[in-house]
Amino acid sequence: MSDRRALFDLSGKVACVTGASSGLGRQAALALASAGARVVCVARRAAALEDLRRQIGPAAAAVAGDVAKAGGHKALCAEVSAPFGPPDILIHAAGVNTRQAADEVTPEGWEATLALNLSAPFYLSQAIVPAMRAKGWGRIVNFASLQSSRAFPGGIAYGASKGGIAQLTRAMAEAWSKDGINCNALGPGFFPTELTQAVFDDPDRAARNAAQTCVGRNGRMEDIDGPLLFLCSEASSFVTGQVLMVDGGYTAK
Repeated sequence: MSDRRALFDLSGKVACVTGASSGLGRQAALALASAGARVVCVARRAAALEDLRRQIGPAAAAVAGDVAKAGGHKALCAEVSAPFGPPDILIHAAGVNTRQAADEVTPEGWEATLALNLSAPFYLSQAIVPAMRAKGWGRIVNFASLQSSRAFPGGIAYGASKGGIAQLTRAMAEAWSKDGINCNALGPGFFPTELTQAVFDDPDRAARNAAQTCVGRNGRMEDIDGPLLFLCSEASSFVTGQVLMVDGGYTAK
């Protein structure tokens, strides 16, 4: 019987992770490297990226840049392809949440949220897909959210972007899966990251969120590893266009 653990082996693969300087992006980079991938870590904060690159070692490279910069995605594609070759795996973990109430949303806040959370995953994928298509294999993983399907206070711009991510994921799958490029999304629940710091700074609120899950707790960073490796590997060869909620059952209740 073949060793089914090989289904999750990423040896020989190149992964690009945006938002890798902190939070779930950083966790994703560590998980992919532990499974054998060479990882290109992308974010704006060069010092934090360098710390991560040193932690991973020779299998990592760092590219400091703004993935939301309009018109810059072809150049960014060239940068992330330089260290190890074009990525086989692309993780879109960069994100922002302005937490502006609906009546207080500014044009600047709205545009910044949509540019980073929704436009950047499409345009960077569009730039990288030709190399994946040439190899006949690729994995794109977007980051959805509880707010892809739920409305939270102060989340109208963020929720719009994450609702868009769910549909973008399906549309990417329709466009590119025939070329061997599977496109899926992870929908994290409440994890202790910079984006959710305000939630975890309020113990009562954090406890209410934990109680809303089926398992009775909020997420731990390592909870994302298994679902991510599944969607990035041969294990998910017949899975595309899906949003996998990693929320402890929050959306099931």
